[in-house]
Amino acid sequence: MILAKADIGNATLYHGDCLKILPTLGHIDAVIADPPYGINLGKISGTGRNRWNEGTNYGFDIVGDDRDFDPAPWLAFEKVVLFGGNHFGSRLPDASCWLVWDKRDGGTSDSCADCEMAWTNLKGPARLFSQKWRGMVRSGEENVSRGAIRLHPAQKPVAMLAWAIEQCKLPRGAVIFDPYMGSASLGIAALRGGYRYIGIDIERRWFDVACTRLKQEVAQGQLFTPEPAAPEQVGLFQEVA
Repeated sequence: MILAKADIGNATLYHGDCLKILPTLGHIDAVIADPPYGINLGKISGTGRNRWNEGTNYGFDIVGDDRDFDPAPWLAFEKVVLFGGNHFGSRLPDASCWLVWDKRDGGTSDSCADCEMAWTNLKGPARLFSQKWRGMVRSGEENVSRGAIRLHPAQKPVAMLAWAIEQCKLPRGAVIFDPYMGSASLGIAALRGGYRYIGIDIERRWFDVACTRLKQEVAQGQLFTPEPAAPEQVGLFQEVA
């Protein structure tokens, strides 16, 4: 059931359950997802693995993150990237091309994970991308020190997601599907790379945030798109060949 839909540039966003909306979608070239994978398991008993609200001020949970994630619905697609794959690796096929995001980028270890890992069904060896993303210290285009706001507790940097897209070796115009879009950082990376993007989130607040971000991205892109040159005017007395 589609609760809301928005077409923004080359992106189509849905509010609803991704598994119910999936059969209504057309061709998909790649699934790139950062699913809820059980960080809030055992929260009621206080045994959660790394609860979102522990040591943060977010004050909310991620829908579906209080149970184990089942990757089965996504494994049949031709190209798949699933972040957090090390948390549900027993339910994934063997793979050689894991993508590893080094979040320390030369810094020292602390209570947070040094890296995040994405399972893929891509061909080739494991690949590494380094970009510091440690609490309030976040390098790149979304650095808090420049006044940006972290919109989602699992928000990832656009540059890293653009790199993940590159590993899929997709032609321009290919359709990238993001079934757990959150604040749609992947959508921004997709649009900047010249791809089509389909994003779904089950929570209305993330759908609204994603719509706002992509509208801003499309508007900003239009600002830097040169106006087409005006056709040359033929003078009244100019001979036309």
